[in-house]
Amino acid sequence: MASQKSKAFPKGFTWGTATAAHQVEGNNWNNDWWDWEHTPGSPCVEPSGDTCDHFNRYPQDIAMLKSWGFGTYRFSVEWSRIEPEDGEFSQASIDHYKKMVQCCRDNGITPIVTLHHFTTPRWVVAEGGWHTASTVDRFLRFAE
Repeated sequence: MASQKSKAFPKGFTWGTATAAHQVEGNNWNNDWWDWEHTPGSPCVEPSGDTCDHFNRYPQDIAMLKSWGFGTYRFSVEWSRIEPEDGEFSQASIDHYKKMVQCCRDNGITPIVTLHHFTTPRWVVAEGGWHTASTVDRFLRFAE
């Protein structure tokens, strides 16, 4: 077997990891992916369900990232949790994601937030989803 030479990463290189809210938070039932997962005949083999409960276990998960030497964590915030109905914002959900950001910072990890990781609130889909111009305005409102 040929020997492999070690390669040095450039100064300032940071290891990181990433998650998607729907895939790790658990019980994320108010979006189009949950509906797709539970539609009879769907090709979905394993619905997300409880997942790994990152929504409640993020402090331990982020502490693990620190112990593994990660310097960045890219995660998504779930639009359907923050705005469960058109124009109705959940302060508890907003506060939850703010705590996640702070937890990252407290652990020396740079948070990178994704605002849309392929899930869309049920109420947006019911109004035509991304095929309607009003969805862009609604997404901008959410992003603010």
